[in-house]
Amino acid sequence: MVNREINFSLWLDFIERDYLKNEFSALLEKGIVNGATSNPAIFATAITTSPAYKEQLASLEGKSAKEKYEALAIEDIRTAAQMLRPLYDDGHDGYISIEVDPFLCNDTEGTIAEGQRLFKAIGEPNVMVKVPATQAGYGAMTTLMAEGISVNATLVFSPKQATQCFKAMRKGIQQGEQFGACRVEGVISVFVSRFDRALDIELEEAGIDPAKTGIFNAAKIYNMIESHEVPNIRALFASTGVKGDILEPTYYIKGLMAEHSVNTAPLATIEVYSESPDTVENLPIEQSLINGYFMNLEDNGFDMEKIYKQLLDEGLSAFEDSFKEMLDQIQ
Repeated sequence: MVNREINFSLWLDFIERDYLKNEFSALLEKGIVNGATSNPAIFATAITTSPAYKEQLASLEGKSAKEKYEALAIEDIRTAAQMLRPLYDDGHDGYISIEVDPFLCNDTEGTIAEGQRLFKAIGEPNVMVKVPATQAGYGAMTTLMAEGISVNATLVFSPKQATQCFKAMRKGIQQGEQFGACRVEGVISVFVSRFDRALDIELEEAGIDPAKTGIFNAAKIYNMIESHEVPNIRALFASTGVKGDILEPTYYIKGLMAEHSVNTAPLATIEVYSESPDTVENLPIEQSLINGYFMNLEDNGFDMEKIYKQLLDEGLSAFEDSFKEMLDQIQ
């Protein structure tokens, strides 16, 4: 559940047309979520498996695959934005995110142009443009935010990435204030569960408790962001669904409950959480404990810089693969 007392937001990590037109409104009315996100993988699954898109796809005959995708995505994002608009107008988030073409991850100018174009085409102020946290992405974040376009920095794994995102966002906000830009916000999407899925078997073999790395890494980044006390830049905890039956479904929501933060989770996870919400704050974690955890990993041969790079490369590749597969199927 959303907790306004501590400024904790819960966003749905799922987009599908029929769901938006039916069940999504109930989540909003009950105060379970106050925002939503999308990414290429989510849209790929929705567009290629749901019959809700067949009629519009048929009307787009003759368009390129990407033009078809954008027409579908823009309609869904606009629908979600309009449903979320009352929350946005009241200052309680109400954001929906759309990601730029993942193949632009190393193209600053291309990312800026696509972000501007998508934001204008959707025509709603409560849209966040998702930009991957790459070297090219940082410059795009600054420019977009300076123009009053809110940004969701995605695929953040390392504290170094998060720091670069924060600096880029703060610079954009400062430039926007000089230009008289309207309300703009940034979230830094820290991916969580992928650390544990990648490392837990090796950690257990080394005698280290599993399912802790993602939370400690997210906690480290949260501490960095909060230390600057910039109200319109927050940590967003992403990749918070669990796989298998070892962890309870809400493990990463409850474990990362924190003031001035966002958690974005799959629909199934949110449904379980809404049945037994727990708002006990588990962040911040003392920096000394965080440092000790990562020193122990290093002492046991785990190279975090190598792990950060591996997870980022895998994330970028997965989004590109999902995007390409979707375009191939709707061509």
